[in-house]
Amino acid sequence: MSPAAPAGALDVDLDPARLRAWWAHRQGLDGALRGADAAEVLRRTGWARSVGGAAPYLGLFARAGLGRDAVDAAVAAVEIHELPSARGCTYVLPAEDFALGLAAGAGAPAGEVASARKHLGVTDAEIETLGKAVLAALDGAAAPLDPAAIKDLVGDAVRSLGEAGRKRGVSTTLPLSLGLLQASGEIRRVPVNGRLDQQRYGYVRWTPPTADFADADVELARRYVAWAAPASLAHFRWFSGFTAARAKAALAPLGLLPVAGTDLLLPPELADAFAAFRRPDEPEYALLAGIDGLHLLHRDLARLVDPADAGRPVPGAQAGRVFGGDADPQCHLVVDRGRIVGFWEFDPDADELVHDLFVPRDAALDEALARTLAFVRDELGDARGFSLDSPKSRAPKLAALREAGRA
Repeated sequence: MSPAAPAGALDVDLDPARLRAWWAHRQGLDGALRGADAAEVLRRTGWARSVGGAAPYLGLFARAGLGRDAVDAAVAAVEIHELPSARGCTYVLPAEDFALGLAAGAGAPAGEVASARKHLGVTDAEIETLGKAVLAALDGAAAPLDPAAIKDLVGDAVRSLGEAGRKRGVSTTLPLSLGLLQASGEIRRVPVNGRLDQQRYGYVRWTPPTADFADADVELARRYVAWAAPASLAHFRWFSGFTAARAKAALAPLGLLPVAGTDLLLPPELADAFAAFRRPDEPEYALLAGIDGLHLLHRDLARLVDPADAGRPVPGAQAGRVFGGDADPQCHLVVDRGRIVGFWEFDPDADELVHDLFVPRDAALDEALARTLAFVRDELGDARGFSLDSPKSRAPKLAALREAGRA
């Protein structure tokens, strides 16, 4: 350890390329998880953000080579499941984390009810009555019920919130009740056709998962640093949605070590491996969604961008908007040992994976492109970034990527 390093700090090689490669290694993008099942991948690399797009499929394929049938089978067996969790956002979690995910996301629906109580005159009594009616309807159902079917069955227990509610994005009391029941684990939302890359759902009754942790905040912090370290307090605050004080309190029992010269923190059990880690000499290409955990666990895009690439134009965006100025990628990503080395999108009309690559093509990159094209074309049919994404809406990006590829 150098004399300048504070006591207890890790004085290690902070070369950005090495750091990026370490994060990619911890995310299983180096082939170490090839052949693992979906639950194991999510346990080791973190919950997969889901917004009705292809991100969970792309992430599991890139890490473990899992096809859509294997992932859908894990969903059907409830080995993995999409739940409202961190920040109230939906993620795909392994079964062992269901209770923790629900605990992490419980504040969001409670906050929505509190807002409706304040601004729309919703009462706790009517929400409680509606909740009981929803549970009774689902108890008597032989198949998942979508919101329209639930509304028909519970009748007057649902109340319209009128124009004021529509302005706030809550037209009736039913979404408030469904949110609370999901957060409590009494119901779960299941995809109508068993796929994660769409947003048509039904609801079924569920036995609440059992919690096996003493403090949900600390357990979430423990999971997070295992997936994302070295990471800063600010990174954990982004992921968790916690205040600074709450985030500090959650991290405190973990005994994290500061990385000298940075605001990054690392669990002691990873210190030796982190210090000894060397960036692989050969490329390790992966094609990921823009919201993959490699980026989104930290939401600090500059970590993954070589300075030479920061000024690249954002495909399909207004003139003058550059990659290095965005908080999030606007396209799917090609990465090599943690560095973003290209953008890509799928054009189903042309059966083509359209890309703008920042590095020269070689055999390994060609293989990664071809493998992902076959997966998307043959198993997914499209690679939507989110539920409302479509070939028509992404046409400007496709055109910009084609133009950049010809330049």
